[in-house]
Amino acid sequence: MWRTTEGRLAALELLVRGALKRRRAQAAAWDALAELPWTRRTGRRDEIGLVEGRRGELAALLDRIWPAWGAALAELTARGLPPTPDGWAALEDAQRAEGLPALPDQINRRTAAALAAPHAKAALTGRRLAALGEVEATHDGSVRLRPPRGLVARTPRGAVDLAAIAAVLGEVSLPERALKGGLALEGTVRAVLLIENLGAFCDLAAIEGWIFAHVPGWDTATVIRLLERLTDAAVVHFGDLDPNGVRIVQHLRGARPDLRWFVPPFWEELVEAKGRRGAWPADLDLRGTPDLVRRLAARDLWLEQEPIAVDPRTAAALEAMV
Repeated sequence: MWRTTEGRLAALELLVRGALKRRRAQAAAWDALAELPWTRRTGRRDEIGLVEGRRGELAALLDRIWPAWGAALAELTARGLPPTPDGWAALEDAQRAEGLPALPDQINRRTAAALAAPHAKAALTGRRLAALGEVEATHDGSVRLRPPRGLVARTPRGAVDLAAIAAVLGEVSLPERALKGGLALEGTVRAVLLIENLGAFCDLAAIEGWIFAHVPGWDTATVIRLLERLTDAAVVHFGDLDPNGVRIVQHLRGARPDLRWFVPPFWEELVEAKGRRGAWPADLDLRGTPDLVRRLAARDLWLEQEPIAVDPRTAAALEAMV
């Protein structure tokens, strides 16, 4: 326990403040200190105090487990920070901020965290983002599209025919940075179909004037930026009929209230053959959902979207929605 920063800080805080509250991250150190004759219960819940006259023993313990504790305490004190895990995290953040190199206007959130936080997957807190100054930490998602004929993407760097690329590759990908950097879409788009699962996205027959966009689960940030450029097009969602599918539709409607939900009547023909047993949470709000969704919920059944992606009736049913 004394090998961890949290454990050593527990001893340092007890020495400096004369008292120590029990924290989960310091539980082992707190328990060990509570058993020593140098400490006593203060009468407050989960708090120990330092016995007067035993400060020397605690200082000697710190000398053994953390020889540089004096310098560490001086660093904390100079910045007005407490000798606690939070204070230590703030100290390390400040030291990293002071050592940041010159940065471009945008960097990926993982890169930003590797520089301003302990590691690339650490949280970018407000304090760490503030250390970046005017630099924007980007999510760098992308949205996979099957574009209609005639759709052109234009940026300050030039224009490209998305349909021509898709004719060769089968699809195109629009990165978040391009969408945030002024990308505009030119051409006729009658509707946008947001498709939850990759198989359905790849296998659904193309419809003239429709954009097919893959929206995998909750990864919606980039596609919402796409929809901001398509305000005149109808937007339809096609996903699984299960609790998460309901939540995704509700989430997307927060950004696009006019979102239409594709649940064609013939899908019900597959309930007995393809319905999967799965629980529906009692607190899930089903108000405003299609009748089929509520019937599935009553029977604790889920339906996957893939079987009707290749149904010959699907394209006409989609066209009927717009």
